[in-house]
Amino acid sequence: MAHVLAVLEQKEGALRGVSREVVAAAAELAAALGGEAHALALGGPGLAGQVGGLGAVGAARVRVGEHDALARYVPESHAPAVAAAVREGGYAAVLFAATAQGKDLAPRVAALLDVPLVTDVTGLEVEGGRPVAIRPVYAGKAFARVRSSAAPFLASIRPTVFTSKDPGAQAAGAVETFTPAVGEARTRFREFKAAGGSMDVGEATIVVSGGRGMRDPAQWSLLEDLRDAIGTDCALGASRAVVDAGWRPHGEQVGQTGKTVAPKLYFAIGISGAIQHLAGMRTAGTIVAVNKDPDAPIFKVADYGIVGDLFEVVPRLAKELRALPRG
Repeated sequence: MAHVLAVLEQKEGALRGVSREVVAAAAELAAALGGEAHALALGGPGLAGQVGGLGAVGAARVRVGEHDALARYVPESHAPAVAAAVREGGYAAVLFAATAQGKDLAPRVAALLDVPLVTDVTGLEVEGGRPVAIRPVYAGKAFARVRSSAAPFLASIRPTVFTSKDPGAQAAGAVETFTPAVGEARTRFREFKAAGGSMDVGEATIVVSGGRGMRDPAQWSLLEDLRDAIGTDCALGASRAVVDAGWRPHGEQVGQTGKTVAPKLYFAIGISGAIQHLAGMRTAGTIVAVNKDPDAPIFKVADYGIVGDLFEVVPRLAKELRALPRG
């Protein structure tokens, strides 16, 4: 049978949210191929206790490789372990998340297996019994359909594009724990530092992003105040122009060359709406734009638009949010 493997990610012993999306994509592709979706999680001892809910998003089988050397992501240890699991399973396709870790791991695994890799995939289909990947090109202005005659078919999927099934849609998948063979690595993990704050902009429910309309980095306190007024589960984002100017860290960049986000609520403050930025946030649930230019492209995708001076609008918005009852 043509089974599909989803390679999961974990941080501090807990699965990252994007892992459920990879499983959902694998389940969708496996169904079209007539096979099953399997999942592979690598981490330290105890990781098996974190994978119990993956059956609900389509995983028929979950393999958990536990080893002290895998507690933190080190490519020299993880890539051979993933490649060995792929060879053992004889999978028709293997999916990764197109995250920072996935963009480092997937090419290494592809090299070890000597097969090509399709990156930043936003759609998966099957033609003639073989997977076909759909990915954006030319800054999202067009889409390419990519086929490969090599086996297995390797692809990394864009985060927030593939949605998981409702909990309980499928019985819990079988969980198997094993100890991977891990060789001596030449590198050692020392510490993890998050850029741009404690919350990852790609995982936040609400994102407040700023662009060149903020004028200078000192004005970012306005957005920080708005974020604080909103409360928990809110992260700051930024356009590429702002990051290139050195105003904000790259970890906050939203767009084609930054992170793809799909929060329930997205604030675009002083952002004109270049196609490269829209490629990273247009799938947000609700988009609120603030810009003094009524013809700014951002208003074409915004659900709510405020034409006005952001230096007047944003403080007023933060004030009104703080006045709302909490409960």
